[in-house]
Amino acid sequence: MLDVQKVRADFPILNVDAHPNVPLVYLDSAASSQKPSQVIDAMNGYYQEYNANVHRGIHRLSEEATSVYEGARVKVQKFINAPSHEEVILVRNATEGFNLLAYSWGGANLKPGDEVLITAMEHHANIVPWQIVCEQTGATLKHVPFTDEGTLDMDALDELLTEKTKIFSFTAASNVLGTINPTKELVAKAHAAGALAAVDGAQAVPHAAVDVQDWNCDFMAFSSHKMCGPTGIGALYGKAEHLNAMPPWMGGGDMIRRVTLEKSTYNDLPYKFEAGTPAIAEGIGLGAAVDYLNSLGMENVHAHEQKITSYALEALSEVEGLTVLGPKSAAERGGLVAFTLKGLHPHDIAQLLDEDGVAVRAGHHCAMPMHKIMGIGSSTRASFYVHTTTDEVDALVTSLNRARKVFRL
Repeated sequence: MLDVQKVRADFPILNVDAHPNVPLVYLDSAASSQKPSQVIDAMNGYYQEYNANVHRGIHRLSEEATSVYEGARVKVQKFINAPSHEEVILVRNATEGFNLLAYSWGGANLKPGDEVLITAMEHHANIVPWQIVCEQTGATLKHVPFTDEGTLDMDALDELLTEKTKIFSFTAASNVLGTINPTKELVAKAHAAGALAAVDGAQAVPHAAVDVQDWNCDFMAFSSHKMCGPTGIGALYGKAEHLNAMPPWMGGGDMIRRVTLEKSTYNDLPYKFEAGTPAIAEGIGLGAAVDYLNSLGMENVHAHEQKITSYALEALSEVEGLTVLGPKSAAERGGLVAFTLKGLHPHDIAQLLDEDGVAVRAGHHCAMPMHKIMGIGSSTRASFYVHTTTDEVDALVTSLNRARKVFRL
């Protein structure tokens, strides 16, 4: 298990008050995690000691920047157990990863009569790009429903996966329900139907060990800013056979091998999909975040979140009028709890909690279709990470009970 107090000492922002003399209780890691000093120092070190563009220069600063930046790619490769660093495309975030996949692979391969399958529990990043590309290509977008318990309807999945399905794109863990999907099984089902499998790993990679070779997925995208790293960087993993067959998504520097006024030839993987000067400091920060999580041990990260989530589910059950969304067992879900509170709008809840220094998320969490299916417009979400304590969960419950009194519920 983690030494949580020692971990908390790594995060400078946890020493900052939310308001004057009101300690910060940060329960919004599913939206964006806080950054440890090790990541901040790595990025500052780049700017202060070897700031230069990568891949192009032959002077010391550029060569050092290139070495550290490309070293971060290798760290990501090993972190998710990709076969090769060439299969790790550095993008801005998981959203850009899915847009790259939809426009490049989808634009080149989908046609009228084809079907793309997603689930009803997807983040908008894994819905909207497929909607756009299906409109452009004439393909049809379908979705797998989820049960009242917050798990995927596997019977419906078996009916929806047909010879028309060209790709099944789904989340490994829901950012609202918390549901941990059986990723390896879902990939196998897609392949058995002759479809490719793409995984949204944004809520999985930061929280437990991920092995893309064990999953055997064709693609997987995730974001740095949810795993102790900076914003503006993430990765799309793809099997080399698919990436090599896909056309470039953006044109410009670095993604080319040779350019004439008439024609261009493209670079090898991964650079074929990385046009222009990349987010260098952010890539270095992502590499430092991988180092940090490895130092904690992903098995310890997962065990800690399971402990906190279990504690939170029990504590929140004592709040009158509160309904938890998704599976009721911590073993079936990731480190977050979304809920509704009878008589209170989520935005009012979040505002009142903020007065007590408790930072949570309120809204549809980029999952409007899911909320509509559940018959609610929005929800409140508390999400946990390596620095979360049971005392912070207690502060959440105390603040929720105060909110009920304020509104005389």
